[in-house]
Amino acid sequence: MSVFKLAFPKINLSGVGSIDALIERLTAEHAGDKGLLICDPTLVELGFANKLMESELELTLFKDVRPNPDTNTVNQALAMYQKSDARYIIGFGGGSSIDTAKAIRILSANPAPIANYNGVEKVSKLGAPLYAINTTAGTAAEVTSNAVITDTATHVKHVIISDKIIPDISVNDPSVMLGIPSATTAATGIDALTHALESYVSVGAHKLTDYISLEAISTIAQSLPQAVDDGSDINSREIMAYGQFIAGLSFNSAGLGMVHAMAHPAGAHKDLPHGVCNAILLPIVSEFNRPYRVEKFAQVAKALGVDTSDMDSEQASVAAIDALNALNRRVGIPRGFAELGVSEEDILAWVDDALADPCAGGNPAPMTREQVIELYHKAL
Repeated sequence: MSVFKLAFPKINLSGVGSIDALIERLTAEHAGDKGLLICDPTLVELGFANKLMESELELTLFKDVRPNPDTNTVNQALAMYQKSDARYIIGFGGGSSIDTAKAIRILSANPAPIANYNGVEKVSKLGAPLYAINTTAGTAAEVTSNAVITDTATHVKHVIISDKIIPDISVNDPSVMLGIPSATTAATGIDALTHALESYVSVGAHKLTDYISLEAISTIAQSLPQAVDDGSDINSREIMAYGQFIAGLSFNSAGLGMVHAMAHPAGAHKDLPHGVCNAILLPIVSEFNRPYRVEKFAQVAKALGVDTSDMDSEQASVAAIDALNALNRRVGIPRGFAELGVSEEDILAWVDDALADPCAGGNPAPMTREQVIELYHKAL
């Protein structure tokens, strides 16, 4: 048996009040140290950053993170990190803020530009301590070794994968997830489902990750509709935070596949929300992968709530694809990229980037260029 690696943060703080617990811990561990808080403007406008900025922690605020963070954002944040004389970093937000914080962790100890670290395990030195506070139940950025940064010059998403960027402490406090709009809740929730499903059927899957992948699929399928319908339901928010967290544990070790590989160029070229891109592609790529993982897709159907008692594995595996499509419709995911203003010319420009994406190697079966084009056409 080949060596299998499980990788995750040293500590996770979960539940209402876990941000307070982090502040208490950092106040003791970083007494006298300056830190950099990285977030987006919305969190500042909503007042969520106040708890951190008004604490005893000596923090400088970088609040200019944008969706699909790019190399310009990273360079601006790095300049503030260096000017502030910070000794640690807090990433506060969804994947965009935490990925930006991960990039600063890299560049705090390794030479710029961030493009140098595109790929797997290219970061040589461990950077400044990193603490990640998650505000969306989707990306699992607070638990993973991945960061995705768009290159403003080439419009390619650099997918950086390194154990050295896993946060030291991750935080999932559902109290800061209550105000998330329903469309964002749906997109980030299906993003988390994609993490769980892709890692379950990936070439890197293992018995240890299989268990948590199925648990994540089941948890998300059961709680996401309620979280979309009633964003103020703290219970469904907390369950979704749990589901996306364990999905992150799974894909951080087992890897992903062509859903993510095909979604990344869409986000880079058209600045589309990552979760929406994954959601559109998930049933389509899963239909392609199903014949290579029939038994596993049969288990996915059960986890999605399908009664498979009168089905054989083939029938159940097909039912899994139907269930994915039904869940997308239930939570209001767009039916295709065309609804987002994407043209056939656009998707043809994405193909080579998708095939070169680091996530592509995890897919259950390799795809040809022609097959990728065909799946993109289905996704229109």
